[in-house]
Amino acid sequence: MRSKIFHEFEEHLPFTALASLIAVIIMAFLLMKTNLISYVTSAFWVFHPAHVFFSAIVSAAIFYKYRSKFWLALISSMLIAVIIGSLSDVIFPYIGSLLFKIPISFELPALEFPIIIFGVAFLGSLLGIASKFTKFPHFLHVLISLLASLLYIFAYSTSLGLATYIAIFIITTISVVIPCCLSDIVFPIIFSGKNKKEEVSRR
Repeated sequence: MRSKIFHEFEEHLPFTALASLIAVIIMAFLLMKTNLISYVTSAFWVFHPAHVFFSAIVSAAIFYKYRSKFWLALISSMLIAVIIGSLSDVIFPYIGSLLFKIPISFELPALEFPIIIFGVAFLGSLLGIASKFTKFPHFLHVLISLLASLLYIFAYSTSLGLATYIAIFIITTISVVIPCCLSDIVFPIIFSGKNKKEEVSRR
């Protein structure tokens, strides 16, 4: 199982890095040519809840598929979606920015607006349990997470330049590939493995 997980990380890292590079270049070009900085914060507040929502759908569907307990699936998927979304979109970008000495303020939506964030997680979890939809395209999850983490840095940092853009590329790549692969790849592998072991033990 461990080798399979590492293989999936190796497969997804180049795609995530390329997508992150393209996104940073486009964002840098737009900010240099136009005055879009005032819209960046608003955009973050669209993509972050969307990330939590879709993450909750997949997490709930996976949990309910292998553990058919409604409340366990609902609560677990809500917490995972909020934690994964916060790590990917806020906490990792914030820590990365500090490590690269990019001035940035800490804004955690799950604490500042819990009704919104946990509300979309709740709706997503219900939809996941009802639909059993586990096949949300990984590249769309990566794209939403990438835009959310990228927008967070641009919205709440106060220093932008060539060195900063290079740092942002590294930060967003790491911020996206680890949480998204955990959510979409590692958790399903772990739960499917546990389910197979339980089936064998019952025979």
